[in-house]
Amino acid sequence: MDSGKDITTFDALAGTISNYLIETYRVGKFDYLINNAGIGGHGSLESVTEEVFDTMFNVQFKGVFFLTQKLLPLINDNGGIINISSGLTRIIFPNTSVYASAKGAIETVSKVWAAELAERKIRVNVVAPGAVATDFNGGVTRDNAEMNKTVSSITALGRPGLPEDLGGVIAFLCTDDAYWVNAQRIEVSGGMRI
Repeated sequence: MDSGKDITTFDALAGTISNYLIETYRVGKFDYLINNAGIGGHGSLESVTEEVFDTMFNVQFKGVFFLTQKLLPLINDNGGIINISSGLTRIIFPNTSVYASAKGAIETVSKVWAAELAERKIRVNVVAPGAVATDFNGGVTRDNAEMNKTVSSITALGRPGLPEDLGGVIAFLCTDDAYWVNAQRIEVSGGMRI
């Protein structure tokens, strides 16, 4: 997919997934879709180009929207969709307007999808991480000591997040114990800027 704008490959991807499930597990559907698409990048209102804007929305929103549309027939009733957002929809930092807006669109569409998919009992929730020490955005939270220190100083639990901090919450949302959790935004940030 070219920066998220070419959604024509999604039909083939849906077919590949369906064939794999049938050949490997003898089922044609799955229970949970986790949309974790994202790219980093920040810029001020004055500096963001249309190309950067389009790429950000293509990857973070348009790609997620249309991939979910194509995969929806493969999701079992009583399953779920988990969309990954960002703490930046709540915590305001300069130079993040495009990224935060694209993730805000994900949060809004998740609520709409929860209503639309209610008849099939498909739950749609959002997990919104704070700063996580991964290679995202060039690994700045993980590899830049000054950034790591700054994030730690504004996080109640005193450090940036780790992948396993998010994994447990996402895994929980993929269980029957989370059946009654629907149309929710769950921030997993260690208490960043509370």
